[in-house]
Amino acid sequence: MNILILTNEYPPHIYGGAGVHVDHLVREMERCNGGCHRIQVLCFGNQRETRTNSLVTGFGSSEAIAAMDLKQPKIADTLYRNIVMAGAAANADVVHCHTWYTHLAGCLIKQLLQIPLVVTTHSLEPHRPWKKEQLGNGYYVAGWLEKTALVNADRIIAVSRAMQDDILNLYDVGKARVQVIHNGIDTELYRPIHQPEVLSRYGIESNKPYVLFVGRVTRQKGIVHLLRALQYVETDFQTVLCADAPDTPQYAKEVEAEMLKVRANKGKKVIWVREMVPAEFLIPLYTQAAIFICPSVYEPFGIINLEAMACGTPVVASSVGGIPEVVLHDKTGLLVPFEPSGSADAEPKHPEGFAQNLAAAIDMLMESPDRRIDMGAAARQRVEERFSWRSIARQTLEIYERSHF
Repeated sequence: MNILILTNEYPPHIYGGAGVHVDHLVREMERCNGGCHRIQVLCFGNQRETRTNSLVTGFGSSEAIAAMDLKQPKIADTLYRNIVMAGAAANADVVHCHTWYTHLAGCLIKQLLQIPLVVTTHSLEPHRPWKKEQLGNGYYVAGWLEKTALVNADRIIAVSRAMQDDILNLYDVGKARVQVIHNGIDTELYRPIHQPEVLSRYGIESNKPYVLFVGRVTRQKGIVHLLRALQYVETDFQTVLCADAPDTPQYAKEVEAEMLKVRANKGKKVIWVREMVPAEFLIPLYTQAAIFICPSVYEPFGIINLEAMACGTPVVASSVGGIPEVVLHDKTGLLVPFEPSGSADAEPKHPEGFAQNLAAAIDMLMESPDRRIDMGAAARQRVEERFSWRSIARQTLEIYERSHF
């Protein structure tokens, strides 16, 4: 097949799970069936790469748009790139788009080339109301693009059963068009690697345990709730936040204020690594952490949990979205109940109660090193058995084939 992939994120410009997904999916599809498929990736950026059976082309911002004093520059820039992508597409049997950033191009290409449209849902805009802080009224445009693409898609891939349920509850698309294919992990890359020198690189004491958070500085990832939980913990440890790409300067200041409270009131050591940590250093950080923390308020799947588990580290996570399909409670980690408030800010219904429960789960594992070791081993085994990118690529190719009938 001639496969056309549309994505905002693609190496080297990756900042979230969707980019990780597309990167590994493309590489595995290149190998499938002896490399007989031809893959074209159109993405945001300046990439130009030709491999044996794939071509990657990035599309940058318009200088004309950048020079204008626009009320919605991010939306205008996204729509511009989508139009150019649609004009560049040719000779494809199927178009597959990821995230709302490429949905307009996907819908246009479906009509221009008269080919099936496949959409992978990595998140759903109605469940991310805090994005309005970042996009303004452009948030409503993103929601409209998402709805339009899903209604017009021939096949929809949900990254978890929870995501599938959300799609069917939000959109009139018909269950037959929606299939669950979980995200995956490269278990050769993500594996236990002990490198104490990496700890000193980031100012982490090697003789004291630490808990690790990895994620963007966005309300979705619940970083503020983790910092509030640190006000209640009884055990002594370091906290390492690998947190970059804040949605807004205002939210970054909110996180900073909570961190300073923890340092002042509890005397806890909190290390905030504010730049993207490359995999060569992130993997040892996962491996040597006592616990990985995922306090997300919304998480359709959560690749970060797979990364930590693949490195043999137990996870303490909020029980939301697709996380319970990845983290097995009391086997590979602990799940903390989360009751959403239903309000537009996506806060838990009882934020202090959630913080206290999160703290209790952290303390429980920090007080039991043997239990952490057992959970870490079980986490690694689960990842090896259930979340292979090779399997995901084959399932995706089967969907492409079925979309023609």
